[in-house]
Amino acid sequence: MDLHLDLDRAPGGTLRARTEHALREAVRGGRLLPGTRLPATRALATELGVSRGVVVEAYAQLAAEGYLDTRRGGGTRVAGSGAAHDARPAGGGMVATGAAAGAPLHRGANVRGAVPPARFDMRPALPSVDGFPRQAWLGALTRVLRTLPDERLGYGDRRGEPELRTALAASLARRRGVRATPDQILVTGGLRDSLPLVWRLLRQRGARRVGVEDPGWWRIGRSAQESGLTPVPVPTDDDGLRPDALADVQAVAVTPAHQFPTGAVLSPARRAALVAYARAHDAFVLEDDYDAEFRYDRQPIGSLQGLAPDLVIYGGSCSKTLAPALRLGWLVLPSTLTRNLHDDDPASPAGTPPPLDQLALADLIERGEVDRHLRRQRLRYRKRRDALLAELATQLPGFPVRGAAAGLFAVLLLPDGADEQAIAERAADGGVALEPLRAPGRAGLVIGYANLPEPSAPAAVRALARALT
Repeated sequence: MDLHLDLDRAPGGTLRARTEHALREAVRGGRLLPGTRLPATRALATELGVSRGVVVEAYAQLAAEGYLDTRRGGGTRVAGSGAAHDARPAGGGMVATGAAAGAPLHRGANVRGAVPPARFDMRPALPSVDGFPRQAWLGALTRVLRTLPDERLGYGDRRGEPELRTALAASLARRRGVRATPDQILVTGGLRDSLPLVWRLLRQRGARRVGVEDPGWWRIGRSAQESGLTPVPVPTDDDGLRPDALADVQAVAVTPAHQFPTGAVLSPARRAALVAYARAHDAFVLEDDYDAEFRYDRQPIGSLQGLAPDLVIYGGSCSKTLAPALRLGWLVLPSTLTRNLHDDDPASPAGTPPPLDQLALADLIERGEVDRHLRRQRLRYRKRRDALLAELATQLPGFPVRGAAAGLFAVLLLPDGADEQAIAERAADGGVALEPLRAPGRAGLVIGYANLPEPSAPAAVRALARALT
């Protein structure tokens, strides 16, 4: 481990004093975080060009001051408490250390520091991260590394590796009814990262105003606005987005298979009406197909893109099916828009996802591992959903539930006039992370169940019930 300690600039008359000062400032300045394991004394002495005794004495002094933690057989680590916690940044605020440094802040958190992660993380965007197929993914990466020619380890195709685009074209056609060739597919870091590209392509086609679902995913409207377009709220109800409310928009962003956050399904009549509007007004539709793979009490809902591949931009990702950490997604573009792509166009601001990960995903798709994983996850999610619904019916019988036939979340409706924001904050203080519905004229809570094991459902609902009283 290279610590980048500069003894020449450290004050002090002896090597020991300069070594102590350099280590102390590295800890206090935040370069060495709590829990960081330091090199063995002999290794650090060799790196610094000093005797081992100098490093031994420096470690001992900083341990006495509370900066380091030394344990027999456990090496030397930066302490998680004590003097290191007294450090302040130049602005005078508290430096978050230890586990709290990575802990999410909820709305009830004290402004001077972070709070522990929620005991029950029921945010609707989370899949079952404990169900990720680690062995299958490791096997796919191993096969790719064993067989990939050396020349493929250079920079990959900016539009995505051909193997993955080909596998996605076949898989999306079979599972979601998407009609596309591999040349129409762009591999991205997910829809969030590829939205700027979508808006640029639409602006080039003359788009000025974009219809966005109300309520809906906030990032759609914000990213459109940041790209120079005007987001126009379009109301939704139990049948999804209302095409009859569209007016003077050149694009519409929609979640037809499972509307976020209400859970509604865009009805067949409204699907037809939306396509008719787009065709009559030379508009495009952006379809966010984020969790349609998971259904429990209804027949599969095909993609909107399959009805009008010349008008619909289709977006999907692995965030719900596999894990958000993969940062792998895709866009399916109408052929009229692919002509406007430049050779140097990245699909995402951070660039195309790593080629090795793309090839591993293609391997899993081709071998049927993704289909098998989805079947296992559907069973897992159905059990978790059923456990949550049973507890809600028992402990909160007066609160209707909507949108639980598919996806990863359900909506608990609240009485008219209920302060859903305040309830969500009280739930967070009680260890339950969820989201308010934020729908005009309706109060509710959006509750994810994918990351909630069945044995945890009773305690989670009890904590939620306390927030409602």
